[in-house]
Amino acid sequence: MTILGVLEQLHPKKVFEYFETLCQIPHGSYHCKAISDFCVQFAKDRNLSVYQDEFYNVVIRKEASPSYENRPTLIFQGHLDMVCQKEPGYEIDFETEGLSLETDGEWVWAKGTTLGGDDGIAVAYGLAILDDDSIKHPALEVVFTTEEEVGMEGATGFDASVLKGKYLINADSEDEGILLSACAGGTTIQAEFPLEYEHRQQRLYEVSILGLQGGHSGTEIDKNHGNAHKMMGQIVSSMPGISISRLWGAKEQKDNAIPYECHCQFTVDRPEELGNKISIIEHEWKKQYQLSEPDLLVEFQDLGIQEADFLTEEKNGQIIRFLSQVKNGIYTMSRDIEGLVESSLNLGILSMDQKTAVFSFGVRSCVAVKKEEIAESIQRLCEENHGIYHRANDYPAWEYRENSLLRDALCRAYRELYGKEIKVEAIHAGLECGIFASKIPDLDIVSFGPDILDIHTVQERMNVSSVKRTWELLLKIIEEFP
Repeated sequence: MTILGVLEQLHPKKVFEYFETLCQIPHGSYHCKAISDFCVQFAKDRNLSVYQDEFYNVVIRKEASPSYENRPTLIFQGHLDMVCQKEPGYEIDFETEGLSLETDGEWVWAKGTTLGGDDGIAVAYGLAILDDDSIKHPALEVVFTTEEEVGMEGATGFDASVLKGKYLINADSEDEGILLSACAGGTTIQAEFPLEYEHRQQRLYEVSILGLQGGHSGTEIDKNHGNAHKMMGQIVSSMPGISISRLWGAKEQKDNAIPYECHCQFTVDRPEELGNKISIIEHEWKKQYQLSEPDLLVEFQDLGIQEADFLTEEKNGQIIRFLSQVKNGIYTMSRDIEGLVESSLNLGILSMDQKTAVFSFGVRSCVAVKKEEIAESIQRLCEENHGIYHRANDYPAWEYRENSLLRDALCRAYRELYGKEIKVEAIHAGLECGIFASKIPDLDIVSFGPDILDIHTVQERMNVSSVKRTWELLLKIIEEFP
């Protein structure tokens, strides 16, 4: 295996070697064939049994170590795809180029882009386990899924009947010291609006909302981050006589990432009021988001008199009403678990061309009826404004299991390693655990991982010592379970 060098001084050495290698293989969502093929070849090179399906999900099996043959089979699982975001102006083609890793010995990050520690570190852990014959273990089934970040499509399409194990360790968590035992279910909802334009000469203005933190729409939805798309809805709905020409979000958008920028070109009936209105709104936002969005910036430009296409009055009204009235953010909080977001929605994708405007939402809930309630509210508003409603990528919640042999073993292992209790929690983000639980009866699941901060943003960074401690915990449970 080639050591690429940037992370070669970090430990556990083999884990970081594999992580660095994986980061050189483009693996954004819907572009996972190369990294999937890499894992298949890894298995073949080591004479390990391997299975790859049409979704590029991969299962690698390793027989039990001597004297471990009678222990229950363990499934270890993570996902191959990453969220691809980049800093404005940073040049990279995520479909053909790898990441530029950097480290100060304490943290690892990628220059100008997301890191993909979510969930590249799980894949690195899995490969490192399989590549080390000194690790004592029961029979292992290492499962790498695809398209997790875009609705868990790989896990949804996966034929779980190929698995024998009844105990699954998911490594798609980003908070060391927290053991997840339940997660939200979710769905993706799209509202599509056919557009009509009028071509005329008008004074054109542009407003841009910039500098927001963004973040994961599950784990970060309660952090008071601004949603640039909904904030733009506040601006356009406050301007009497506004007529939209163009409306768009960042180049890289995901329905499960809180949008960090938005732009609109338009004209208005009373331009003399425009600058003052925008200044007042920006001032209010800076108070509202003074701690969570310190870099918030609203840019306003007069582009002069131009010939441009503007939405017809009817279509203009439909878009503004939908964007300003649709719900966003926290919908309900859990009454059973203090501090847990029960239900939420995130307007993550906003795009508009000459024919269509598209708004895409990531909806999450621990309670199925609330998920349906949110979906129905979007559908109702969409249809009231003559839009077309689509729904896809439904995935189930992972419900808390009162009796869990695997959870008890992890709690015990953590206590023995570190002399303190691990926190057992539920998470508002969706995990593939719910899909696997729905496919395999009586599956016992836990989820944990190292500290990774600001996932799905260009500030994403992974803690080196936390990776090491999580590796030690993983080895302990593999060697000692049950």
